[in-house]
Amino acid sequence: MYLKEHRAGDRLIVAACDQELIGQKLKHGNVVVEMTESFYKGDIVTEKQVQSALGRATSANLFGKKTIECALECGMIDPESIITINGVPHAQLYRL
Repeated sequence: MYLKEHRAGDRLIVAACDQELIGQKLKHGNVVVEMTESFYKGDIVTEKQVQSALGRATSANLFGKKTIECALECGMIDPESIITINGVPHAQLYRL
């Protein structure tokens, strides 16, 4: 999995995805989600590293089966919040 942390003031935005998704364009109706290197391609990480980052995140954008399973295992996302775009599972996390 790739994980990249983006900071905006005191907020931490975590972007994580399965490695094979980098460079892909996922389409759903008129919406296109580009899995860009600039947003998603950070370090190659373990499940524990993803879970640790999610624990610190103010928000997160997650794509891919392995990444979503990792977030589910640590209880960071609700299974009902997962959607599928072009067959790829996706979830977002927001901490208020």
